[in-house]
Amino acid sequence: MTNFTLNGFLLLGFSAKPELEILYASLLLVLYLLALTGNMLIITTTSLDDSLQSPMYFFLKHLSLLDLCYISVTVPKFVYNSFMHSGNISLWECIVQCFAFIVCCSTEVFILTVMSYDRYVAICLPLRYDIIMDVRTCVQGVAGVWVCGVVSGVMHTAATFSIHFCGPRIIHQFFCDIPQLLRLSCSNEYLGEVGVIAFVALILFLCFLFIGFSYVHIFSSVLRMPSAEGRAKAFSTCLPHLAVVILFFSTGSFEYFKPHSESPTALDIFLTILYTVVPPTFNPMIYSLRNNAIKSAISKVFQRRVAYLLC
Repeated sequence: MTNFTLNGFLLLGFSAKPELEILYASLLLVLYLLALTGNMLIITTTSLDDSLQSPMYFFLKHLSLLDLCYISVTVPKFVYNSFMHSGNISLWECIVQCFAFIVCCSTEVFILTVMSYDRYVAICLPLRYDIIMDVRTCVQGVAGVWVCGVVSGVMHTAATFSIHFCGPRIIHQFFCDIPQLLRLSCSNEYLGEVGVIAFVALILFLCFLFIGFSYVHIFSSVLRMPSAEGRAKAFSTCLPHLAVVILFFSTGSFEYFKPHSESPTALDIFLTILYTVVPPTFNPMIYSLRNNAIKSAISKVFQRRVAYLLC
């Protein structure tokens, strides 16, 4: 069998019809620009507004930065290939894309876990919040999640590209997706990557359990609050994060646990977009719609910008 490792791969994208592929690319380009605008707005607002200098917004700023990286790994390349009518991707481009995608995906899970701990301390241990979530802890938390993400990326990428690829070098996806790459393996060499996937899946499942237990304690504490205003304020800071967690885990689970067919269906296209594009696009909207502090800060940023332009 012919080894295609040195020749790169062919990304089939969403459709064999050029006009449909351009339509899908245009749709993803619009969503990408929305994600770019929304996340940049969150990053700018949380950086400039003095009232948003708490640990919660520190982590939110880094989540938005991560979402920018996450969606930028896959969508721009797909849009470029679609408009150029080419699905070719070199071996090294595929390696870098796989590594960056796994790093962003894993880091997002870890940072959502850290954010759930921050909400747990804020609501369940309010008197000790400033002591526990100090600047050093926040910086170490962000550094830790990035290190864990990079380690996960190195493990996945090394295991995936240590195998030999045989047969047609065709990937039924719009980016270098590891499950699709494993289908091109010559033999049982992919078992090493399966072991890595199982190990990382266990870690991610433990993160999900930690988030779940955190919210059990959070909701228990919130429901015991005597003040309706206090309960509303607590829910306004927790529900956006919980919505983001559910969105990310549910779309990711659908993508990786659904059966993969030889020829992608409309459902496959929909689930792939849900998994790779929807979370980073809608995360800023979820946080800003439920958070009065962010809406107020964004309004002030716009007012300053308009005043600057008028001067």
